[in-house]
Amino acid sequence: MTDTASQLDFSDLSAVFINTTLKRSPEVSNTEGLIEISRSIMEANGVSTEVIRAADHQIAWGVYPDMTEHGADVDEWPAIFDKVMAADILVVGTPIWLGEKSSICTLVIERLYGNSGNLNEAGQYAYYGRVGGCLVTGNEDGVKHCSMSVLYGLQHLGYVIPPQADAGWIGEAGPGPSYLDAEGGGLDNDFTNRNTTFMTWNLMHMAKMIKGAGGIPAHGNQRSEWDAGCRFDFPNPEYR
Repeated sequence: MTDTASQLDFSDLSAVFINTTLKRSPEVSNTEGLIEISRSIMEANGVSTEVIRAADHQIAWGVYPDMTEHGADVDEWPAIFDKVMAADILVVGTPIWLGEKSSICTLVIERLYGNSGNLNEAGQYAYYGRVGGCLVTGNEDGVKHCSMSVLYGLQHLGYVIPPQADAGWIGEAGPGPSYLDAEGGGLDNDFTNRNTTFMTWNLMHMAKMIKGAGGIPAHGNQRSEWDAGCRFDFPNPEYR
């Protein structure tokens, strides 16, 4: 099969992966192992990438952009947020705990929400024009449930979610091998490898399309214009 990747140029794109494992570095993170598969595909096609392990940072809880202004002693989220805003693609990776995304993943989504009221130069919400996806690992059921939760949160905040924007791996239910353990077969799992590859390419394609178009068209979704009285063909309530 002819590889058409050489005909595509993604070198103007950047991606941030936020790993929401509960393990601090240098502990091995199975979620990061799966992240590295996606990251390697992006890097091979010219996308600049960065992986942020949230557990390595002091991220305060809350839903304001800088929680030091609301009682927190330390908050490293504002610096992470700057990296998120500089990226065309955001991929959130999470392990499964009790069938749910990790508590740190929930914290990250909440902090993203805290910045969602910001507006871009076109008067749209801050995350418009960016693309989101997620990766999930674990030893219990919940890949699709966690993906639904993460992807819903991202799209609600303004991220574009392309087709097949998630991938995951789970081992046999209960204690047992994890994704990176040789006896678990995670690295050789065709279903996971296929979905991770498709997700990665769909993220790159969608980000390239949106960037090439100059972002999401602004008409009809500008908070600044709505607040100024524009209703974008919404029926005038005086005549309802």
